[in-house]
Amino acid sequence: MIAAISKFTVQNGMEEKVKDAFRDRPKFVEGAPGFIKMDVLSPLADPAEIHLITYWESENDFDYWHCNHLKASHGGIPKGLRLVPHSWTLTRFEYICS
Repeated sequence: MIAAISKFTVQNGMEEKVKDAFRDRPKFVEGAPGFIKMDVLSPLADPAEIHLITYWESENDFDYWHCNHLKASHGGIPKGLRLVPHSWTLTRFEYICS
């Protein structure tokens, strides 16, 4: 199992709209082969920073979704959203235990 963590920072004060978009999302990823679960977190000390954590059965499952369905899953992004330049990162982790 792997975890993929995407991190970004909202630049223009739209973090609550972004959080609402995640809460109300169409849930495309839930049907993806190998998808296990998704968590969306925001640090209390920096509410404009968003961490999206997805868990996958394999790195190949994540790669397939990322290359083929990522665009469709971003259809609910709030209009006018701006991110802090260079704030987006994607890190893959080996899942060891909980």
